Amino acid sequence: MPTGVRMLAFAGARDVVGAAEVELPLASPCTAAELLQEMCARYPGLEAYRTSIRLAVNGTYAAPHDPVRAGDEVALIPPVAGG
Repeated sequence: MPTGVRMLAFAGARDVVGAAEVELPLASPCTAAELLQEMCARYPGLEAYRTSIRLAVNGTYAAPHDPVRAGDEVALIPPVAGG
């Protein structure tokens, strides 16, 4: 039984986290907003992205109030500029 979430980090978020993928322990279900708050606490450099980063839970963009549970895959998707 999973005890955490698989976090995928892209672009600038990956640079801050220092890896494309990390396991984050999750003691109990939370919301996407609470998970982002926890990630910002663990990786203070993410705070710069806090208002613009999107979370996707199991491949679907999540609203701040959407639930996150142990075993979920959560992607941190910061804004990306293109040319």
